[in-house]
Amino acid sequence: MTPRIAIVGSGPTGLYTLQHLLTSPQPLDVTLLEAQAEAGWGMPYSPELNGRAMLANIASVEIPPLTETLVAWLARQTDAELLRLGLPRERIDARAFYPRVVLGEYFRAQLAGLLERARAAGHQVTVLASHEVVDIELRAADVLLTAERPEAGPLRLAFKHAVVATGHTRSDATETRPGWFASPYPTSALRAIAPGRVGVRGTSLSAIDAAVAVAEAHGLFLRDPGGVLQYHPKPGTEELRLALMSRKGLLPEADFFFPIPYEDNRVCTPEAVDALIASGRPDLLDATFELFREELVLADPDYAARIGLARLDADRFAGAYFAEREEQDPFAWAARNLAEAQANYASGVVVPWRYAILRMHEVVARVVPHLAADDLERFHGGWKAVFVDDYATVPHESIERLLALRRAGRLEVIRLGADYRLEPAGDGPGARLAWAGGARRFAAVIDAVGQRALDAGDLPFPTLLAQDAIRAARAARTMWDEDGTAVATGGVELDAAFRPVNDQGLHRGLHLLALPFLLHLRPFHQGLTSAEELGWTVARAIRAEVAGEGPAGTGSGETGEPEPAGLLLLPS
Repeated sequence: MTPRIAIVGSGPTGLYTLQHLLTSPQPLDVTLLEAQAEAGWGMPYSPELNGRAMLANIASVEIPPLTETLVAWLARQTDAELLRLGLPRERIDARAFYPRVVLGEYFRAQLAGLLERARAAGHQVTVLASHEVVDIELRAADVLLTAERPEAGPLRLAFKHAVVATGHTRSDATETRPGWFASPYPTSALRAIAPGRVGVRGTSLSAIDAAVAVAEAHGLFLRDPGGVLQYHPKPGTEELRLALMSRKGLLPEADFFFPIPYEDNRVCTPEAVDALIASGRPDLLDATFELFREELVLADPDYAARIGLARLDADRFAGAYFAEREEQDPFAWAARNLAEAQANYASGVVVPWRYAILRMHEVVARVVPHLAADDLERFHGGWKAVFVDDYATVPHESIERLLALRRAGRLEVIRLGADYRLEPAGDGPGARLAWAGGARRFAAVIDAVGQRALDAGDLPFPTLLAQDAIRAARAARTMWDEDGTAVATGGVELDAAFRPVNDQGLHRGLHLLALPFLLHLRPFHQGLTSAEELGWTVARAIRAEVAGEGPAGTGSGETGEPEPAGLLLLPS
């Protein structure tokens, strides 16, 4: 009997899962269920949520290909199609950053290519758009999904395996109260904000995009004869004032040049970290930091000496890493950093310490599932911020837009510090801010601090929860969001194949790849390379079970296939 497999969600994680399932030599029957009317876009890249000015923060060369690379797909588009995408042919480059909607078009086209590949290989793949999965039940031998369909009533389908790849979550209502936007998406909602004081909580690319969306509703970004990007406000928008707000008040740095694929580390290697994990030593976090320190010294001894690395530990490194930036005006720093990054791209110069930290973030992440509660809290509260800052650099054009808004007198950065209050205004729309630097009234405020981690009880599947088939992960219940604010979360306890761990004797064919429920133990897994790794891991386990190498619930999922670089498996 052909195994029936469901993939809930047709964004990148779902597509990468499908891609790796299709390598099965045994014919499969796969059903993709997508809540939206069109499959394949993925929430972060959907035109319904993103304007064409919103940039993805991953270079095309870093995107794992599905049936072809992004550059290859762009190169074979007609001039008319590229014009529709707003992308001149001369801008197609492996190192380029593209609007998010361009990536959405790419993924939608890749779904079509995967369907052709499936047919050629003898697999059956059914795509059910406008099918929102609202409930899941684990039965004795299968997984029962309930999907809502517009004007057609619920549909119940049973599968041997079901992969929940629903990605990011967002509120159904963007403006949850007058002048208070719980999310920067869809960006079209932000364009309705009238010119006035607008606060944006966060300073990452999502926050930059939110500020740009508001600014574009009231002006234009154009390059002057010297090639410098300038912001030109429309008449009657003199009251527009934008503020990016975070505890540190730091802007992200510009994307820096580095070799792809990564060079190997010499000391802080996957093998060395895995050996520490296997040793069972109680000081795992500090021992891992020692490997990190040695690697950084080898990579860039001058940088190590400048920040006093010999005197630092896992708790104090972040303070030294950010110290110089915190002492500078954020826009002055951004301008210098952008100039350096542009020059290094032009000449192919690698900054050794930046590249070393980038290489190590996936290696260090291997220890996170194995840290004791206190050490996990230490990691989230300090050292993690360094890795996030290093890998979450933004496209150069994003920094150019910030500087253009600053030159036009329309943008500031507010350093909130640890003690501040941002709350809805009680006497009208907008919000009031109180911090050590004073008080501010905003006509509108946008929360753009990124995806928050969710707890087991937040899963939107009532039967699954009622079955007591989901339990909170055994981890510290405190982590920090992008703004440095402590949030309580436990995540979901999962095994190495991302199956919920339970002792109810229920079928173990459910695989949970919904990002918000993984962040407690996979803090860096938010990008497309992570989506591909997650899909590969689950597809490998399913293929092994289908091949009889281990039934769902008992098999290891091993197939002898090499792991993608940086893969992090959760403990059973």
